[in-house]
Amino acid sequence: MMAALVDAVADDTVVMRARGISKVYGATHALKGVDFDIRSGAVTVLFGENGAGKSTLMKILSGVETPTAGILELRGEEIVLDNTVDAAHRGIAIIHQELSLAPNLSIKDNIFMGREYTRAGILVDDRAETAKTRDLMRRLAEDLDPRTLVGDLRLGQQQVVEIARALAGEARVLIMDEPTSALSGSEVEVLFSLIRELTDEGVAIVYISHHLEEALEIADHAVVFRDGALVATGDRAEIDLNWVISHMVGRAADDLAPDLLDEFGDVALSLKGVTVADPSNPSRLAVDSLDLEVREGEIVCLYGLMGAGRTELLEALAGRSPIQRGEVLIHGEPLASQTIGDRIASGLALVPEDRQRDGLVQTMSVGENTALSSLLSFAPMGWIRARRERDAVARSMADVHVKAAGPNASITSLSGGNQQKVVIGKTLMTEPRVILLDEPSRGIDVGAKAEIFALMAREARRGLAVLFATSEVGEALGVSNRVIVMSKGRIVGEFDPRNSTREDLMVASGESHTDEAAGSAQ
Repeated sequence: MMAALVDAVADDTVVMRARGISKVYGATHALKGVDFDIRSGAVTVLFGENGAGKSTLMKILSGVETPTAGILELRGEEIVLDNTVDAAHRGIAIIHQELSLAPNLSIKDNIFMGREYTRAGILVDDRAETAKTRDLMRRLAEDLDPRTLVGDLRLGQQQVVEIARALAGEARVLIMDEPTSALSGSEVEVLFSLIRELTDEGVAIVYISHHLEEALEIADHAVVFRDGALVATGDRAEIDLNWVISHMVGRAADDLAPDLLDEFGDVALSLKGVTVADPSNPSRLAVDSLDLEVREGEIVCLYGLMGAGRTELLEALAGRSPIQRGEVLIHGEPLASQTIGDRIASGLALVPEDRQRDGLVQTMSVGENTALSSLLSFAPMGWIRARRERDAVARSMADVHVKAAGPNASITSLSGGNQQKVVIGKTLMTEPRVILLDEPSRGIDVGAKAEIFALMAREARRGLAVLFATSEVGEALGVSNRVIVMSKGRIVGEFDPRNSTREDLMVASGESHTDEAAGSAQ
């Protein structure tokens, strides 16, 4: 113990250490003797593909899991974390990648669940909790009523509540696992400003993100995990995007770009004057008189800030919400008042933004989820032909390269990237002619992203029309034939990725307002 204290004095920037940490689940070695330092007043970013061991280590550091071997030190003293409550009492908090909020409770109640402010240790101090919640919302630049039900919030706002809950504990070691996966560009800027405030106060931040360029922007130090081991470390000045990708996947960034077509077929999807009301505020238009065409073999990207109308447009096209005015044609045939099922039968299918909530049934297996959208095709006489279903599921899993123990594996046992491939595989089993994808790379690593976009390119080469939405400007330019920029429900720009820049898209969307950029856009 004395040696540890002396070491802590010698390097007083290290507030927490993991030494020789291993974690074994049956025959799987999730972590292999990892040494990891967390520095006070700094942001340490963890890079790695899904399954590399990042989240497992973070669960150990925050008391969710216990290591199979190795030790943890906090401020130079060896500790054992019994659970998350123990970790919280020691000043360690974690923001998980998947939201863990109670949708039927208010923002305030979610933030203070299990750590309520009380008067005399008996009565909940509602006034104090409300005031603290308002303060947290102001720090995160969200004008939200503390009494609003979390279930009534959009996904990005729910992510802000998750962040606020961690901040309420005033942790000195704050672990952020994909904190920006559902945030808009402006919300990310607010979060990064807050992170810098926290590090200025001496808080140690551990940050995990699959948005590589974004993570590099906030990083002070970086580490890369692969196959359960820490394989590279570096200070921000020493690293760049190619350094990160090459250590993560063993290939250069340029090798991950998909092969796109240069020539396209007939118009597959045609939108004429499409107008959609905001589902949360019907008096406001989320999409306003939009015209767009997507051709066979073409990949068209919808880019814009949160609230631009991208999600509302895709969900209305799929039939989840009504189209107020306008016409939608699939290969010249109007959708009119078709149901969701009718639209799928017409060849139009959606891969939703939130795969956990809208794309998968968490209690079902991989195979059951894969077959769910095509059950009628396996039941020509009213009952399911089990062998036909099994064969189709096996073909689908092989076709989209799902890595799983088998079709009977729980869907929750899969990484985010493989869960997304199940959703895409399920969608492709309906044999669509037009596929809509809303944020298809949300919450997945660079290797899985490359596989997802390779799947999109492959289907386009087979003649499918692809329309996808993203808030990542690098994806918009890197994996599409054409970029449509939306703002406030309207198309404000159309760009050819081959001769457009990141600044072109950001200025058009309203994300960047530098004088130089504005001048060049005029």
